[in-house]
Amino acid sequence: MDGTLDHTMIRVEDLEASLDWYTTHFGYEEYGRWEADTFTNVFLAPPDKHEDGATLELTYNHDGRSYDMGDAWGHIAVRVEDVYDAYEELMEGGVEDYRDPDSCGGQYAFVTDPDGHEIEIVERDHGAKWSLDHTMIRVEDADEAIGWFARKLDYELFRRAELDTFALYFMKPRGAADEEMSVELTYNYDGSTYDVGDAWGHVAVRTGDLRGYWETLMDRHAEDYRDPESCGDRYAFTKTMDGHEIEVVTRDDP
Repeated sequence: MDGTLDHTMIRVEDLEASLDWYTTHFGYEEYGRWEADTFTNVFLAPPDKHEDGATLELTYNHDGRSYDMGDAWGHIAVRVEDVYDAYEELMEGGVEDYRDPDSCGGQYAFVTDPDGHEIEIVERDHGAKWSLDHTMIRVEDADEAIGWFARKLDYELFRRAELDTFALYFMKPRGAADEEMSVELTYNYDGSTYDVGDAWGHVAVRTGDLRGYWETLMDRHAEDYRDPESCGDRYAFTKTMDGHEIEVVTRDDP
């Protein structure tokens, strides 16, 4: 199915430290690796992830640069059966105490990885333990953001929560399995604007026909940011109206 969320990319400053953190605490294994002249990409997920479950892409640039977290990207979320048990397991394993379940009303919790990327721990009755449940991004206009994902990617809104000061909208492809990753759009009512930064890279959607899918995106007036030809016909990139990068990858990629 075109549009399946394939992975979320984050940039890391010490690849070995990040690999050790994710493999030790989440039991992740490598699903793919790309060694280029100037950077390395490693794709991670639980060994028992769903066939259409998403991976986490760690990007390490060899020039030793550091990164700005920004605030337009919020977090990735991972699934567990019991948030209290999972948080205690992480604390016993040496993960830094960040936001425990009690501070989050007993419904979820947060930790941070070695680079400061926030990771939400959510209770789900589906999916492998520690598998990616969603990626949260902040948007400046909820109507426009929902419309972008619906019109450009043919996503549907399957969960929403409208609270006193903010609203959450969860979207993913029509007919997607519960175990697939979704995108959480967070809209704050105070009119906040956001900085994309560069510590978070992109979310990627998968297709079996890169050129055909790209043409569909162009017909739907998605931004022509990096077309397939400019990327060696391996992938392409568009952007949301808030500047979040969306990669399009073929099924042959990790």
